[in-house]
Amino acid sequence: MSDPVVFSVHGSVAVLRINNPPVNALSQAVRQGLSGGMDRAEADSSVKAVLIVGEGRAFIAGADITEFGKPPMEPALPDLCTRIEASPLLVIASMHGVSLGGGLEVALGAHYRIAQPTARIGLPEVHLGLLPGAGGTQRLPRLTGVETAIEIMSTGRQVKAAEALKHGIIDKIEEGDPQEVGLAYANALLVQAAPRRAVSELPAPAPIDWDAAHVTALQKGRGQTSPGAIIRAAQAASELPFAEGMAAERALFFELLQGNQSKGMIHAFFNERAVSNLPELKGVTPRALDAIGVIGGGTMGAGIATAALLAQMQVVLIETNEEQVAAARKRIEGNLAGALSRGKITQMQYDGLVTQALTVAVNYDTLSNVDLVIEAVFEDMAVKKEVFGKLDAVCKSGAILASNTSYLDVDEIAASTSRPADVIGLHFFSPAHVMKLLEVVVADKTAIDVVATGFELGKRLGKISVRAGVCDGFIGNRILAVYRTAADHMVLDGASPYQIDRALTGFGFAMGPFAVADLAGLDIGWMTRKRKAPDRHPDERVPTYIDKLCEEGHFGRKTGEGYYLYEAGSRASVPNPKIPELIAAEQAALEITPRDFTDEDIVRRYMCAMVNEAAKVVDEGIARRPADVDMVLLFGYGFPRFWGGPLKWADLQGLDKVLADIERYAQEDAWFWKPAPLLQSLVATGRSFDDLNRAPAS
Repeated sequence: MSDPVVFSVHGSVAVLRINNPPVNALSQAVRQGLSGGMDRAEADSSVKAVLIVGEGRAFIAGADITEFGKPPMEPALPDLCTRIEASPLLVIASMHGVSLGGGLEVALGAHYRIAQPTARIGLPEVHLGLLPGAGGTQRLPRLTGVETAIEIMSTGRQVKAAEALKHGIIDKIEEGDPQEVGLAYANALLVQAAPRRAVSELPAPAPIDWDAAHVTALQKGRGQTSPGAIIRAAQAASELPFAEGMAAERALFFELLQGNQSKGMIHAFFNERAVSNLPELKGVTPRALDAIGVIGGGTMGAGIATAALLAQMQVVLIETNEEQVAAARKRIEGNLAGALSRGKITQMQYDGLVTQALTVAVNYDTLSNVDLVIEAVFEDMAVKKEVFGKLDAVCKSGAILASNTSYLDVDEIAASTSRPADVIGLHFFSPAHVMKLLEVVVADKTAIDVVATGFELGKRLGKISVRAGVCDGFIGNRILAVYRTAADHMVLDGASPYQIDRALTGFGFAMGPFAVADLAGLDIGWMTRKRKAPDRHPDERVPTYIDKLCEEGHFGRKTGEGYYLYEAGSRASVPNPKIPELIAAEQAALEITPRDFTDEDIVRRYMCAMVNEAAKVVDEGIARRPADVDMVLLFGYGFPRFWGGPLKWADLQGLDKVLADIERYAQEDAWFWKPAPLLQSLVATGRSFDDLNRAPAS
């Protein structure tokens, strides 16, 4: 194996070339190599400057994630950055590809920075529940000013080279081989007798209203603490000498690192990549995916078509009549126009997608050459079977027939065709061209290469793809039905829908369950309750007060009235005064005496219901691992990322405490609060859900 840092001398300039593929992560060996390289350069009297450059596709993409959770190894990154900056030689960083996290902090330790036009920089530690811990919070504000530095660090976004130059983060942009460009710049600086310019020696940044900035950061973070800690670290940069500011940054970093939020976010970081790597798909070749069909051009179908077009696929969309064809095309063009306005595609690409890559028709025969077709029609088994019968007749041999059903039995759908091995569920989330989650629902007879193709499609569309088994609602909607029921029970027992929404947004959800119901459409839940009514257990508590609103034609935001009232064209909402009256009438009919709930009570019941059902989903094999559940809830249901997912949350709370609460709730309602056998087993054996994530896949 070659040295992770290659030392060479070019005239008066020593080059430290980082060679740690694929992205030059800052492993211990790289850190040691850089430190040793600085020692060698300073020991050579002919060397006047040091150039740090990366091999391959990046300067330094950040920390080595394989070291996460392990004891720190010398040299520590903050010490390395200080070591580089303290050199009496002129130190230059030549940056290409990405320079993220510790990679940017190394560059900030240099005295000058030059970058390729396509280079991007950033400090994304906030996405791990952390802050930059190797001087980033102390050096960046000295270059950019406090407000720009805070914005970059608290969003974790990647900054393009031109913007980085504008803010003073880099000193020059020049295209060419990074080493050659860097050497030319280093030699020019030497000829100019440019001064050694340590960022730590620059004036401290001007102060702002720190307390107001801290409050704003916490509000934007919806409960995440690291943005607030970033504010306090930047405050230290402004108010303290550099060395003391570094100590303050380090203390804040370790406080976050030892907290639950970083544990949750690191769990999410690792597992959003892991869930798509199914052992059984190793060596399995997916089928072709050049052209796809979509049945139905409503919001969901248009979103799926848009996602496929943006992934450079040919799309054939089928609607029922010419009026619906025009409406579907308009929706897709609107979605693509949004991508154009955000700079995701060019005008030329937009024109090509809408005129050449997209076909919208009424004739199913138009699908004869597609490789995969996804139906996105009304959630009714008879309608689905009718569509699949037509697809079975017109689609070519080997074409995959996929259903976007949210709840229905994919085995039953597959059995209605002559090719059940070619049938799979591909459950997208609306809007499908935006939402990251894709549930790949594997039926009993689905062929393994069809499963591989489902995951390949997810990869091409940029989705987090999770394998799900067949049951009512699969992973996400099955769990949703239960924790939403827990919220409904709390309403009957005395908590208002509005208190519940406030408590859960306070916990970190983007929206509360009743606001979500309005957004999705109350008719969906109404239809589901009617579908399940014939098989309902007599002990099941099912609130019916909201059905009365549906019977009047009020379905939430789309009709202007639901749990909240919506003015035309406005997303703002106010509580619907009818709702308390409907609840009170049902409480009276059921002879329920309302009681008070604290926000903590609400969150705990909601979460315990979610965890209990999720444990059953894992135990039954509907989800392969607890992490699969966590990623479904994170990317499809707005679960706060800083908790890592509901089962990571449960681990952090202590499974024994979660089970004890479920058993206590069961004294009130034994039918609903049946403890999951898996949860009981884990508590009895002293194991966690994370232990199951680490176990070999079956």
